[in-house]
Parts: sequence; C-alpha cells; structure tokens
Amino acid sequence: MSATVLVAEDELLIAMDVMDELGAAGFVTIGPFAKTSQALEYCRLNTPDCAVLDVRLADGESFPLADLLAERNVPVIFHSGHAARGALSARYPQMRVCPKPALTSEIASAVAELCRTAA
Repeated sequence: MSATVLVAEDELLIAMDVMDELGAAGFVTIGPFAKTSQALEYCRLNTPDCAVLDVRLADGESFPLADLLAERNVPVIFHSGHAARGALSARYPQMRVCPKPALTSEIASAVAELCRTAA
C-alpha cells in the first residue's frame, strides 16, 4: 500500500506541482487543501502517513493542523516562504522545513525519507 500524503497549500500551481511530483514518486496525495479548516475537517476522520504544509493558508496559519498531526506522530514538511526555520524547528523539532522556492523533487525525497523513518 502506498503512503498517503496530505498537501495543504493555497497557491494552486504550487500545490499541483507538489502533488504531481509526489504522485510520480508513488505516493497517494490528498488535497490540496487551501484552508487549514478544510484539512482539519479531513483529519477528523482520517490520518495521513505524511503531510506537506504551507505555513500561511487562505484562512490563517496551519499550526492547528501541524499540532494535530504532531499528536498523531504524522511526519510533516513545512513548505513555506513565510516561515522562520528556527522558530519552526523549536516548536516542531521532529518536522522538516523545506523553504520556498524548493524543487518538488526535494520535497518528494524528504517525504520518502520521512515515510521510511516512520515505518
């Protein structure tokens, strides 16, 4: 069974690029979610294997989603141009930061590594 990866990104072209790369790497993608509230609604009934989150989404910061995923031990990659790496690492030491702009292949490699580590 392929790992599921939730994508929360409010810039549609970036979201589609990330999802296409993850799909090509063999992952099942969920989303994209442009709002934290939409992703939280999905996570009420489902738990992805990994997540790629932009820090700033259409309805605010994605931290409530990151907190929920951290509680469930779901590995997360923050893909954002608005995030301070040090602050994110302090708040979420187990999560990765992949600042924008990043190659989608780098994101897919990081997802693969996190999924292997979590397995």
